[in-house]
Amino acid sequence: MAKKRWAELSPLQRVAIITAGSVQLSLAATAWTDLARSRPEEINGRKGKWAAIIAINFIGPLSYFRWGKRRPDSA
Repeated sequence: MAKKRWAELSPLQRVAIITAGSVQLSLAATAWTDLARSRPEEINGRKGKWAAIIAINFIGPLSYFRWGKRRPDSA
């Protein structure tokens, strides 16, 4: 499969790429902000590890929110 240049993409393909990139950046920025503001006791594991994991496309931020944050104990 040959690589396409930006100008060769259809308008729908361009919109899809921009949308996916925006969602990825938003997820990562939200996860990194939450990580930075959280106390170490609120995180499962080391903050440095989670900061690196968040950098992985979509899967990293979603993993952080699923497994990286400790849930408050329900009383």
